[in-house]
Amino acid sequence: MDRRSFIRKAGATGAGAVAAAGALATPAIAQSNPKITWRLASSFPKSLSETIFGGALTLSRYVSDMTDGNFQLQVFAAGELVPALQVADAVTAGTVEAAHTVCYYFWGKDPTWALGSAVPFSLNARGMNAWTYHGGGMDLFNEFLAGHGIIGFPSGNTGVQMGGWFRKEINSVADLQGLKFRVGGFAGKVLEQLGVVPQQLAGGDIYPALEKGTLDAAEFVGPYDDEKLGFVKVAPYYYYPGWWEGGPTVHTLFDKGKFEELPKHYQAAIKVAAQATDANMLQAYDWLNTAALKRLVAAGAQLRPFSQEILSASFDAANKVYAEMENGNETFKKIWDSIKAFRKDYYLNMQVAEYNYDTFMMVQQRADKL
Repeated sequence: MDRRSFIRKAGATGAGAVAAAGALATPAIAQSNPKITWRLASSFPKSLSETIFGGALTLSRYVSDMTDGNFQLQVFAAGELVPALQVADAVTAGTVEAAHTVCYYFWGKDPTWALGSAVPFSLNARGMNAWTYHGGGMDLFNEFLAGHGIIGFPSGNTGVQMGGWFRKEINSVADLQGLKFRVGGFAGKVLEQLGVVPQQLAGGDIYPALEKGTLDAAEFVGPYDDEKLGFVKVAPYYYYPGWWEGGPTVHTLFDKGKFEELPKHYQAAIKVAAQATDANMLQAYDWLNTAALKRLVAAGAQLRPFSQEILSASFDAANKVYAEMENGNETFKKIWDSIKAFRKDYYLNMQVAEYNYDTFMMVQQRADKL
């Protein structure tokens, strides 16, 4: 065989090999990046698209971007597919693959649900993040969620919330007697000890109930979201702090079986997107609440702190409720013990640099030096 003939045949063979490799590689790539579309049911209304509802939109966008658009989470607002307070049940039942919610909404099934989000006099947002990501909190909570066929990842935090909107002033524990108060989580269980009649309503139902007088008071989130929902028009007294929500963690809950069937890099995309969404939401609230609070005051909101009498009585009532729950629920006790152990040292640490720096800067702000 001459040299030119050999080269022509070798070239043909090489081209065929490349073509064959391409034919094999394309299906392999396609199989590792399958086209998947999941439905995600939110507990929040579309009107809060810049904040708490927007967290699901942010998560969906991040997941899509990281998978070249192959993994899509279709976001549905509260009520579009599932009622706001039934989204976790929908994931367990397989009606939807995911939900974006605050887990204390489901405390009535088991108070342990609330420990992953916020309970009275627990940790603030930074403390919850520290415990969740570095103190074993995520693993402990997912052990509990597994019993419901769910795996969850933190996907937002509002920061410490306001104490709510009241149609009349509340100066003492006696003023709480018979008060019909929309309050999330099992804070209502604590407030019952003080004579409050707790109500649990989805966000979109609060305004009409306040307007009609079916509610005497309602808490939701904080200045920006509360402004969007118009509460200042029907209940002018705006109390703080929301001691039942020092650092409420928002979760995205997934069907555990379906999550585990995903390619590993899709699972990783969800985890990374969730943590990024978690940080982004808190940053958004810090930015947006600052101006919103000033606007609410200009619109007639009358800021009021809860009295020390009310806070102390609430703290004592909370501890009584916790003792009852610990005695009858081993899973609750296991997770709550973990939070309490960290809470004690966390607030010791916060008294040093953080508290003193913030206090000094607040004094400067009041003196109009900033």
